[in-house]
Amino acid sequence: MSKPPHVVIVGGGFAGLYCARKLRGAPVRISLIDRRNFHLFQPLLYQVATASLSPADIASPIRTVLRKQGNAQVWMGEVKKVDRDRREIVLADGSRVHYDYLVLATGVTHSYFGNDEWAGHAPGLKTVDDATEIRRRFLLAFEAAEREADPEARRRLLTFVIVGAGPTGVELAGAMAEIARQVMPMDFRAIDTTTTRILLLEGVDRVLPTYPPELSRKAQSHLEALGVEVRTNARVTEIGNEHVAIGEERIEAGNTFWAAGVAASEVGATLGAKLDEAGRVRVEPDGSLPGSPEVFVVGDLANLPQEDGSPVPGVAPAAIQMGKHAARMILRDLEGDAREPFRYVDKGDLATIGRAAAVARLGRVKLSGFIAWFIWVVVHILYLIGFRNRALVMLQWAWAYLTYQRGIRLITGDRQVELYRAREIEE
Repeated sequence: MSKPPHVVIVGGGFAGLYCARKLRGAPVRISLIDRRNFHLFQPLLYQVATASLSPADIASPIRTVLRKQGNAQVWMGEVKKVDRDRREIVLADGSRVHYDYLVLATGVTHSYFGNDEWAGHAPGLKTVDDATEIRRRFLLAFEAAEREADPEARRRLLTFVIVGAGPTGVELAGAMAEIARQVMPMDFRAIDTTTTRILLLEGVDRVLPTYPPELSRKAQSHLEALGVEVRTNARVTEIGNEHVAIGEERIEAGNTFWAAGVAASEVGATLGAKLDEAGRVRVEPDGSLPGSPEVFVVGDLANLPQEDGSPVPGVAPAAIQMGKHAARMILRDLEGDAREPFRYVDKGDLATIGRAAAVARLGRVKLSGFIAWFIWVVVHILYLIGFRNRALVMLQWAWAYLTYQRGIRLITGDRQVELYRAREIEE
């Protein structure tokens, strides 16, 4: 008796995990491979970075998620390349894994638009490590400012620049402004944390540029009400250890955070397929690779055109739908049925700015304020994996809403406040 087809899924994000779950009970063997042992709910990473949630609240072990799925196994490993001719993937340790079907869902990483030297000065936000590093830098700045006697140095320490005003940048800026002005004032004696300066820089003419213009205006209004300085048409030309340059203008800032661009995972380039300018793989209407129908590229790694010619957006609902679609096409192959093109169902856009403030586009309906924020809360709770995470996040959000407190203000890591060159406290 021949073995059932081997479906190898690379990446345990939304697309990969939902593909595996969709194949539950199917006559296939599934190997899900990820370099991490957990699924991460990336839309809430900014809440880890701003001390609202713990990493464990938005992550679930992949083995736990799939433990009741008998046809699935989980491997922890980093995939380096795909050998299409031999139908194998090659891992970092040199081992090879044969596949009958391959679902590639390795996502994206940061892009500094050719200025990779900026990475050390302006961390992005794609992983748990990124989030805890941003949290560490953000909180350390206040600790250093508390000890700093020089007013100019103190102002620089309490100046934060966020580059990029998409959903991540907007949410990060709003959360940081709330913490500085509503959470921290009672915690420090020598500094006034309400004077913290948060600058949000965007290279085009409005924040949330993929949202309807009226929602962009409302989002900017909410941000400015929190004290965030929004600068549009502001293209960054240099990022240093304690400064950001916009053309000839130099902004002294103790910390800069990057939310401006993404680039596709390097694994996609090993397929030998056509890539777009961001490194995403151009795929067929059914999500498969041209010339290799057994290979599916899904999620943020795929450039899959919609009916209007624009690619399916790199958002969680799209990744989930693409992962499920790839699973359905594998099942149709096994049943001898023809494949179908992928049809993206746009469920709208949501972005939160702060306490009881958000913007939402749900079809033709555009909302802002408390109603949009409440919808954002419900949707994000529902998309979290596992009852434990849903319950913990809901309780912590309720506590934060009622008390104005953020309970995860922990500074971790080996590097200390001296990195910020704080002066010794004078006797």
